Amino acid sequence: MNKASPRTNLTGDSAEYQEIRSVTLVGSALDGILALAKVAGGYFGHSQALIADGIHSFSDLLTDLLVIVAARKASHQADQEHPYGHGRIQTIATALLAVSLALVAIGVAWDAVDRLTGPDALLQPGWEALVVAAVSVVVKEGVFHYTMRSARRLNSSLLRANAWHSRTDALSSLVVIAGIIGAMLGLPWADSVAAIGVAAMILYVAFGIGKESIEELIDTAVDATTQEEARQTIMAVPGVLDTHELRTRRMGSQVYADVHIRVAQFVSVSEGHHIGDQVMKALK
Repeated sequence: MNKASPRTNLTGDSAEYQEIRSVTLVGSALDGILALAKVAGGYFGHSQALIADGIHSFSDLLTDLLVIVAARKASHQADQEHPYGHGRIQTIATALLAVSLALVAIGVAWDAVDRLTGPDALLQPGWEALVVAAVSVVVKEGVFHYTMRSARRLNSSLLRANAWHSRTDALSSLVVIAGIIGAMLGLPWADSVAAIGVAAMILYVAFGIGKESIEELIDTAVDATTQEEARQTIMAVPGVLDTHELRTRRMGSQVYADVHIRVAQFVSVSEGHHIGDQVMKALK
């Protein structure tokens, strides 16, 4: 029996870096403005939770820079030392994003607990903090949808992670609003409790992003639905009698596949290769 074993890149876009860069630069400009507004609003509005949220926004600037650098390096073409390209750079950067989120969460929670154990350190937020937090929710949710739209189009885990970085900012600002309102209603501990809630949400998102990155680094296969779709696509190619040993893995925004196909017994070698080429074309 003749067998062909095509290895193909199922997805990818040579213009990916340019789009990631432009989307991330827009987000970073807004992150910088919001970070300054939150810290100032938290300071003058006496809100510990809003100041913590502002620090979170400053961390977004660092992750935005990481995204741009990683996307630039990952966009390099395959070479002799990296025959599969440099997509894993995006994966490593995504894992670093998860770690940075977790560190931000731990820092916010630590400061909030410290203030709760020392009642004299609790702050009394004002209307200024409430207004800044509300604006932050609207802006960061907008950045999330703007970034996620590109992440889905490019199938970029790095851009998706950065989008969630923005949404955690929006969600944390919602919790900050709840804490500020509680403190203004006579519950001085509400602001610090809200800060702990912010930390918990950030930590949860960090875990999800980190888990996905680790799975990619250890060559975990794509989901069963995608694998079955690939198998059905292969079987639909004229000349393919059977397929087996379909193995898939992700690398950045791309999916790589190895597969064996079975063709008719007396098909020539050149015809077998032609069928293999058709399989690669269909999968792409």
